Amino acid sequence: MVQRRCRYCEQSFQPSKYQPHQSVCSQPDCQRRRRADYHRQKIVADAEYRQGCRDSPQKWRSHNADYWQRYRDQHPAAVERNRQLQHVRDHKRRLRDLANNNSAFDLKHSAAEVWLLGAGLENLLRNTRPHVFRFPNEVATEPWS
Repeated sequence: MVQRRCRYCEQSFQPSKYQPHQSVCSQPDCQRRRRADYHRQKIVADAEYRQGCRDSPQKWRSHNADYWQRYRDQHPAAVERNRQLQHVRDHKRRLRDLANNNSAFDLKHSAAEVWLLGAGLENLLRNTRPHVFRFPNEVATEPWS
C-alpha cells in the first residue's frame, strides 16, 4: 500500500482502504485539526451552514432557559468559589480604579510626606486618592493669612 505524509504532524501513515484519498493520519490531534479546518472553511463558503451555526446556541438556550439555575442548585461548592473569586475581582477593580483616579491632586509633586496604608496597595501604580495622610513634622508657627 502507498504511504502518505500527514499534512499536520508530517508523519507517514497508510491511508484507509475505505478512504483512499485520505490526507490526514488517524491521530486524534490531527483529526481534531482536520475537523476544525473543515468547519472554518464551511462557515466561510456556505451561508446556510453559517446561519445554522449561529442559530444553534440560541435554540439550545431557549430550550434550556433554566440551565444555570439548575447548575447552581446542583453545585453549591462552585457557587461559593465563584462568590469568593468575584469578591477578589471586585477588590482588584476598586484598586485599579483608585490607582487611575486623576481627579484629585498629584501626590508625586506634593511637598507633604504621604503614607499609603491598606491591603493591596502594592498593586497601585499611581494613587491620587490615598486613605491615610502623614504630614511632615514641620508645622507652620505663623497663623494662616
